[in-house]
Amino acid sequence: MANDPLHGKNVVIVGFARQGQALARWLPTLGAEVTVTDGKSAEALGINTADYPGVDFVMEEHPDSLLDSADVLCVSGGVPLTIPFIQAAVERGISLSNDAQLFLERCPARVIGITGSAGKTTTTTLTGQMLEGAGFKTWVGGNIGNVLTDVLADIGADDTVVMELSSFQLELMTRSPQIAAILNVTPNHLDRHGTMEAYTAAKASIITHQSPDDVAVLGYDDSGSYGLRDNVHGNLLWFSSESMISDGAFLLGQRLMLVGDANPSGEAHMICDYKDVPLRGEHNLRNVLAACTLAGAAGVTPEVMANVIRAFEGVLHRQEVVRVLNDVTYVNDSIATAPERVLAALRSYQEPLVLLVGGADKKLPWDEMLQLAARKSRHIIAFGGSAADIVETQLHDMDFDDFTRVKTVEEAIVKAHELAIAGDVVLLSPGGTSYDAYHDFAERGNHFRERVNAL
Repeated sequence: MANDPLHGKNVVIVGFARQGQALARWLPTLGAEVTVTDGKSAEALGINTADYPGVDFVMEEHPDSLLDSADVLCVSGGVPLTIPFIQAAVERGISLSNDAQLFLERCPARVIGITGSAGKTTTTTLTGQMLEGAGFKTWVGGNIGNVLTDVLADIGADDTVVMELSSFQLELMTRSPQIAAILNVTPNHLDRHGTMEAYTAAKASIITHQSPDDVAVLGYDDSGSYGLRDNVHGNLLWFSSESMISDGAFLLGQRLMLVGDANPSGEAHMICDYKDVPLRGEHNLRNVLAACTLAGAAGVTPEVMANVIRAFEGVLHRQEVVRVLNDVTYVNDSIATAPERVLAALRSYQEPLVLLVGGADKKLPWDEMLQLAARKSRHIIAFGGSAADIVETQLHDMDFDDFTRVKTVEEAIVKAHELAIAGDVVLLSPGGTSYDAYHDFAERGNHFRERVNAL
């Protein structure tokens, strides 16, 4: 595309996972000169460089010589901005961007953006289904897994895009979606961002660059999200499971309500009963209320919302019931890569739990979660790396004796199968990342599902 700002520019893609690979497919179509650099080899990444014609590759290193001709660095989400190569680019005045920023700059359609420490994928999926149910031509993607640059050429001006955005993407962005939600802001990714202030600033970027005509949706019950209300430049809507609000969605007794500017009719309207929500836990109720607020702001009626809510089956790896065997329920919550997410899962169950926790720690506090886990679990099994060390130490200090330490998820499943009795829930809700043993949380969850189904 000769009229694109990147036509003829030298673009260096830093990091060649899913986002980087999508950029390497798309940027050459704009006429950009593209070079990929990654600290790993092509073999280690499982890619064939021949699949990317016209793209140069410099692998297993990030030589500063690549900066001599670079106009833009496109940084993949998994690459910290603090690495020397990127810092050297900043010192030279080279622009930094990423796939989400480039997409927003070129997308002809209205974009609904969703971020938060937890609940992003469930809310994004549900919002997209509500828009589809209302007849909007809808594209769902971003951090949820579908790279939107792959379909940008097919998106029309009258379409709607629902886009999940991570803090890693947002910390670089200077453009905000027309409708944007911050579901919650709780400690997460501090191993990457360093401080809560930096992490919160990254999340706030989703609304920071909005115009007065845009819509921001915040969580009324979450102090982190609520605290960003002064960052709103456009129309402010809320969602709450605890308080009545004047603009947004909330729970009134056992009814989900839509009021104010979140309701296309402009009147207070019941969406559905709480019992119609098929997902467990108050955190999921808030996800549903957030989706209703976003969909309402986009023109979806409460009747359509209710139909979608009743039929919603949830998302893989998020309190996913894998199997019931001998009256023991096995649940895959591999997405819980922070203790805060495990807390939400624990609060969803009244049944006795055999809890599987572990993985790699993100330098987050575990105390509150483990205290609740000790009260609700018949047995706790820790697996894997640094997170399991923390679990073992803290449970020992709490004099919690119903504890087993194993090396792998597979060993944890075998042990849980031995220990669980009728009526128990075996819950994989790790609290740590998967990177000590897996490519990502989905691979860990898939392995859990495979081994449980083989019992």
